[in-house]
Amino acid sequence: MIDLDFDRRHIWHPYTSMKNPLPVFPVAGASGVRLRLEDGRELVDGMSSWWAAIHGYNHPVLNRAARQQLERMSHVMFGGLTHEPAVRLAGQLVAMTPDSLDRVFFSDSGSVAVEIAIKMAVQYWGSLCRPEKKRMLAIRCGYHGDTFGAMSVSDPMTGMHSLFRGAIQEQLFAPSPECRYGEPCTEGDIAPLARLLELHHHELAAVIVEPVVQGAGGMRFYSPYWLVRLRELCTAFGVLLVFDEIATGFGRTGKMFAMEHAAVVPDILTVGKSLTGGYMSLAATLASGEVAEAISSGEPGLFMHGPTFMANPLATAVASASLGLLQSVDWQASVRRIEAGLWRGLEPCRQLAGVVDVRVLGAIGVVELEKAVDMASIQQEFVRRGVWVRPFGRLVYLMPPFIIDERDLELLTAAVAEVVALEVLKG
Repeated sequence: MIDLDFDRRHIWHPYTSMKNPLPVFPVAGASGVRLRLEDGRELVDGMSSWWAAIHGYNHPVLNRAARQQLERMSHVMFGGLTHEPAVRLAGQLVAMTPDSLDRVFFSDSGSVAVEIAIKMAVQYWGSLCRPEKKRMLAIRCGYHGDTFGAMSVSDPMTGMHSLFRGAIQEQLFAPSPECRYGEPCTEGDIAPLARLLELHHHELAAVIVEPVVQGAGGMRFYSPYWLVRLRELCTAFGVLLVFDEIATGFGRTGKMFAMEHAAVVPDILTVGKSLTGGYMSLAATLASGEVAEAISSGEPGLFMHGPTFMANPLATAVASASLGLLQSVDWQASVRRIEAGLWRGLEPCRQLAGVVDVRVLGAIGVVELEKAVDMASIQQEFVRRGVWVRPFGRLVYLMPPFIIDERDLELLTAAVAEVVALEVLKG
């Protein structure tokens, strides 16, 4: 049995206090879409373990890939060496993404992939003898990670800037797009960002955004047409464009990548989370040949980054199997089915006092409240109903594994509707 008292006293869980820690629930195993707690209770997972476990848990294809690779080698440094799983995975990523994004740099996590993208953009301009172009332009309500560079381009109000002011670089921020997904985008919607580009393009290395879906910064869905104009503006003002698809990549929005909703191609792309199907941490930053050639031609003639566990053989082997598994099934039909189920189950929440909005896109469902939830109590309510849902702030949301069936999806949405109704009653 897990010693929960030891856990409470010694283990620092994410976004929690060591003085008054939130309750944790001991997991003994996981299979399919269910987490099995030590006391025997099973929870239907509505979070895909922070959006990563798209195939569910304990999948035989991914298990087999992990076992086979483990018997060969679990790790080898990538400096001066290479191996088949990394080459195979890079080939899959190049084939899945636009033709111009044909250079792949592996890393350990999404936050680091964003750090690498920022470093690529800065080093690109330095190689072109434009060292003054080193700032980033981002949009409000965005989230790109918790490391210092990634934090600097996340929302300045919710992204921990106040805690680290003076320690992180001051970046530029445009308002988040107001044109919602499925609605047209006007010049007025893009005008604030266009103005910032006009005033600051001489010092900007890149614009970084989460295409179409802003994740942990607010779970907002915006019009793809905004991205079309953004691409045009970045090209016109000579600023690189970075898309952060760590949360949205690999089918979550109904397209393989969210940028496909707009048919827009960035200069640099980051992917992670579901890359390995949630089995282990791995991310990648893809760059255009133009970016790679410029960095490699300037001083010092190489890209200055090299993680110890870069392209870990075990992780890349499982990621390759995960992408193969995704492409071997009709994942689009699964996402459409989940989208319909999320609308059916969550739409009634719109009638509740205290609910601001209900929105669904692909396999993402969001109920936005007027007030922040009480995490300690709301988590208990979900567990009592046999589901695992992890809200944050004013947002109760679902991102279930793609393999979830109708019954379990109904269980998830019914639990959200019941718990949200209890939450708004508390005032």
